[in-house]
Amino acid sequence: MTRRLRRVPQLVVGLVLFGFGLAFTVQGGYGQGPWTVFHDGLADHTPLSIGTATVVTGVALLVATLALGVRIGLGTVGNVAIIGPSTDLAIWLIETPDATAARVALTIAGPLVTAVGSGLYLGVRLGPGPRDGLMTGLHQRGMSIRRARFLIEAAAFAVGVVLGGTIGWGTVWWLLAIGPAVQWMLPPFDRGELAR
Repeated sequence: MTRRLRRVPQLVVGLVLFGFGLAFTVQGGYGQGPWTVFHDGLADHTPLSIGTATVVTGVALLVATLALGVRIGLGTVGNVAIIGPSTDLAIWLIETPDATAARVALTIAGPLVTAVGSGLYLGVRLGPGPRDGLMTGLHQRGMSIRRARFLIEAAAFAVGVVLGGTIGWGTVWWLLAIGPAVQWMLPPFDRGELAR
């Protein structure tokens, strides 16, 4: 238990960075990742902020994950509780720049900062995020990981587009960059065999 508690600071820093990376793409204004497109669209049609929409969505996915019988951990709960408020904090701290170069820089940095956060929080091995848990639950019921992940991401993106979430070249950049960046960032922070 003591060794697990030593991992908590790394978990928290990772989740905060994850939220800041999401906020960078929002403030860049050139398009976001699939889930942020959904949260942005949801925020446009409700009194929720993007961060609060992230939390509400996370809670709903957490319930679905538990219903599928997937075990959760401190990292799962932290994912739901920390990323959304961190996103809102970063949006509050960082105004959308007037300069195109600054907006481009934020958009490019978004998935890279999120990848650092992912490497930190996944590396402590204290439980997957609710989206990953839902993917695992569907896999346990016979769906391939690839198909489960695709369907989850595609559904979030499609609904987000319908709701008016921001898409653009930044969305394409996110999709191209996030996988390799997370894979690159896992080994330095992994506390187990996860990155191998």
